[in-house]
Amino acid sequence: MKAALILLLVSASNVPYARAEWQLNMRRGVTDISHSIFDLHMLIFWVCVAIAVVVFGVMFWSIFHHRKSRGAKAHNFHENTLVEIIWTLAPFAILIAMAIPATATLVKMYDPSDADLDIQVTGYQWKWRYQYLGQEVDFFSNTITPSEQINNQAPKSEHYLLEVDNPLVIPAGKKIRFLITSVDVIHSWWVPDFAVKKDAIPGFINESWTNVPEPGIYRGQCTELCGKNHGFMPIVVDVRTPADYELWLAQMKNRKAEEQSSAQQSMSMEALMEKGEAVYISSCAACHQLNGEGIPNVFPALNGSLIATGDISQHIDLVLNGKTGTAMQAFREQLSAVDLAAVITYERNAWNNNTGDKVEPAAIDELKMAAKQ
Repeated sequence: MKAALILLLVSASNVPYARAEWQLNMRRGVTDISHSIFDLHMLIFWVCVAIAVVVFGVMFWSIFHHRKSRGAKAHNFHENTLVEIIWTLAPFAILIAMAIPATATLVKMYDPSDADLDIQVTGYQWKWRYQYLGQEVDFFSNTITPSEQINNQAPKSEHYLLEVDNPLVIPAGKKIRFLITSVDVIHSWWVPDFAVKKDAIPGFINESWTNVPEPGIYRGQCTELCGKNHGFMPIVVDVRTPADYELWLAQMKNRKAEEQSSAQQSMSMEALMEKGEAVYISSCAACHQLNGEGIPNVFPALNGSLIATGDISQHIDLVLNGKTGTAMQAFREQLSAVDLAAVITYERNAWNNNTGDKVEPAAIDELKMAAKQ
């Protein structure tokens, strides 16, 4: 018995364990508004502590000094007008004193006026879309945490489940207004260092704002239970100096022009398959699985399915426009013409789907342009 107990303790000591940050208080953040919220929080906290000390102090003193062992006898009385006035006015005065700084902070929080930049933030299952209004910059932000880490086949990285392919980039020292909405279910855009947390609701637009004084990388998450992959919907904000931001903005506009140009060029089957596999892994495998077998009774299989081996026009229409009432999203706006052509080509020729079909980016670009007209 003793040997078995020792063996159990030794085995337990060798088991990997999760590390979590031990933090009892809220984060102070990096913006002026986050500092105001933290200071308000601490003010209210110490007011509550003072009230608790007084109330429980009087209660314990009364219990101790008027206990039965000392011969104390309960008095039979009621309706003391002075006491009733005091315990009515005292809480009222405390609430008014707390309401003044709270109202001032709320007024600042809900004032997105005079913004230097407007960004529309749209929640998708399970990614974010950022549209820089008036700047012609529009992109999606997806998690890039490797599946090996998620499936416990590789060590977790420092920013496990908090990494994306395209972070939101904003300039430091500028007021940024966020217009937050959703296309499917309720999401919530939350960056704790900015003290920004707003629900993204389909059919509604919520406003919020921030002004980050110093460049840096700041991370957040969706805080609504928005479905199966809720934990795979991170937010990364890259705050840059105004000069670096303008350089990035120019690069994004050039990249868009290059994508439009590449959509008009023919691609080989090998190039389409290589790129299509990468797009499939990042955008499709979560539902349809890496092997194309899907999840029975939840997500349909693509390997050997009529969609991926039948009429190619129906396949293209499904990927571009999605299917109402199902989890199949419309990828027309999410992916470029090259990515769409590549992933459709891949799905029709991967696994056992040896159709030999090849989709050219120009054909997809034509369909996307027609949908905008």
